[in-house]
Amino acid sequence: MLVKAEKAMPQRDESADPRGITIPLKQQHFVLVHGISGGSWCWYKIRCLMENPGYKVSCIDLKSAGIDQSVADSVLSFDDYNQPLMDFMSALPDNEKVILVGHSAGGLSITQACHKFAEKINLAVYVAATMLKLGFCTDEDLKDGVPDLSEFGDVYQLGLGLGRDKPPTSALVKKELQRKIIYPLSPHEDSTLASMLLRPGPILALTSARFTEEGEVETVPRVYIRTRHDNVVKPEQQEAMIKRWPPLSVYELDSDHSPFFSNPFLLFGFLVKAAAFDIVSMQLC
Repeated sequence: MLVKAEKAMPQRDESADPRGITIPLKQQHFVLVHGISGGSWCWYKIRCLMENPGYKVSCIDLKSAGIDQSVADSVLSFDDYNQPLMDFMSALPDNEKVILVGHSAGGLSITQACHKFAEKINLAVYVAATMLKLGFCTDEDLKDGVPDLSEFGDVYQLGLGLGRDKPPTSALVKKELQRKIIYPLSPHEDSTLASMLLRPGPILALTSARFTEEGEVETVPRVYIRTRHDNVVKPEQQEAMIKRWPPLSVYELDSDHSPFFSNPFLLFGFLVKAAAFDIVSMQLC
């Protein structure tokens, strides 16, 4: 039976805004961002759990992911890859703020949004995600934030969009290894669905993610949700990133790398709980 463990870091009292106005939780807007090779489809259980009680939910397909028609080998920069999220944030009304949730490499996507659109974000939630303030700038960043799957052998199907003498432009975990590495604790029907929908991810674009310090990123509260049995972003990598850039709170799930499949009810509960601490920063019309 799956159980939860939780470690809370110092938290603020955010039950009402400074004007004495309490904002109903269900007015909050969650924006869910997938990791490499995924798509908005991977959030189907979480979206259902959130929309049933009335939360607003948006799921983003990044460039070459989900139903986006781009080919990963043609996506060569992180800005290009993450443009769908940037466009979404740009289009938000000035009086609307969102809660960003990034899974795995989706942590890079929501970090860029925090740099560029801090005023539109109430909370950033990292789910087994790469949480690096400035992206991949140092060897330490690469060690902490890039999955090391070497223990599983030759796991990737690589794309060489720039030629055989150039670095790979895309990667996809081989179908026969996907369940063992990514979904070992997930229901078989979900790992089967994933094997049908996963697409090559633009690894050259992702590893080029670098962000300029713009001052506002620190104004966005952050929460990290750790995954205890993660073969992709390993627990020690998650802990290293948490120590280097401490978030407001840390939660832990007894799950594999994909808690939206392996432990969706508890993940949903953590997302709602994390959001409850951020009511004070929401703005009304």
